[in-house]
Amino acid sequence: MRLIVDFEILENASLFVSSDSLISTSILNNPIPLPNPLITDDGTPVISANDWHSRRRGELLELFRREVYGRAPVASPADLAFAVVESTSGWMDGTATRRRIHITWSGPGGAGGMNLILFVPAAPARKPPCILFICNREPETMDPERKIRSGFWPAEAILARGYAAAVFIVGDIAPDYYDDYSTGVHATFAIKGQPRSDTAWGTIAAWAWGASRAVDYLVTDPDLDPSRIIVAGHSRGGKSALWCGAQDERVALTISNNSGCCGAALFRGKGGEDIERINRVFPHWFCRNFKHWNRREAELPVDQHELLALCAPRLVYVASATLDETADPLAEFRACVAASPVWQFLGSQGFPEKEFPSPGYPIHAGRIGYHLRAGEHDLTEYDWNYFMDFADRHLR
Repeated sequence: MRLIVDFEILENASLFVSSDSLISTSILNNPIPLPNPLITDDGTPVISANDWHSRRRGELLELFRREVYGRAPVASPADLAFAVVESTSGWMDGTATRRRIHITWSGPGGAGGMNLILFVPAAPARKPPCILFICNREPETMDPERKIRSGFWPAEAILARGYAAAVFIVGDIAPDYYDDYSTGVHATFAIKGQPRSDTAWGTIAAWAWGASRAVDYLVTDPDLDPSRIIVAGHSRGGKSALWCGAQDERVALTISNNSGCCGAALFRGKGGEDIERINRVFPHWFCRNFKHWNRREAELPVDQHELLALCAPRLVYVASATLDETADPLAEFRACVAASPVWQFLGSQGFPEKEFPSPGYPIHAGRIGYHLRAGEHDLTEYDWNYFMDFADRHLR
């Protein structure tokens, strides 16, 4: 069974590229104009894959940095260092090795660091892919001792499917409350006496930055396949995962679960949470410029299908929940449909469906994956199994 929604969206990349800077998708006879990711800032159509990678992709990244997430002051710090403080076998009934890695850096404001937990299959036939999870809940959720187990991060199930499982807590990078950016990486890389700019990074960007520093380690681990790094997150962690995957081309698959506003959901035509509300409730998440777009979604120069498109031609996965009205599952699904022509333009299948699915009907054929789960705003082992089904199909 499928719930039918009419999407009047352009059928292929050649039609998608036009002199008009807007594309139009229609849902229930309600036209919603969207920015065209394949039209450059000066109105020129993108005409080749090289044009996308050398020019348009950079333009979109700059728009998101300037208007939404903010600009990180540094990429990988010059003094970034990894210390494997523990590596012990015998975990998960002898099927896994556990590593604790301390990642450190410094900036104008002093020293900083994060803790990464990694479980690796004990005797894989080949180097496994690794799923890095951005954990935005309490530390018990990622319990490295495995005394408290949760479907939110089912490490045993991930290892049983042949994946390594890595996790860090977002609080190691920056706190999830407004403190005038006086702690965490914001303080580490602030220059004393220099005022904070309107495009300075918010907390979502900081967490995404932390995920990339974890990737810095994972691609060096001798027991992992560096070409198959997966970054996943739920809710605000899903927003961070998407911003990480959009910027960091080492990420082979980016997974967003129930990420909603400023995550996988389109701003234009979205129900539930909007820009004004998210800026009011979470004033620390985004750059100061983003507040200029309160109640002005239709004027914002980007929309979230373009965030998904920044992962092209790599893999991206979006998951929704039927009762998650704040995130708006339909807006998340529509973003997948509207992003798909970029994959087509780059020579691969993006999103093969235009009909909103019922729960239990995952969409896995193209390089954009999607499923709808019956239930509330949450991350469950049900979701993880679909994520890994998709990864099995495209990365294994």
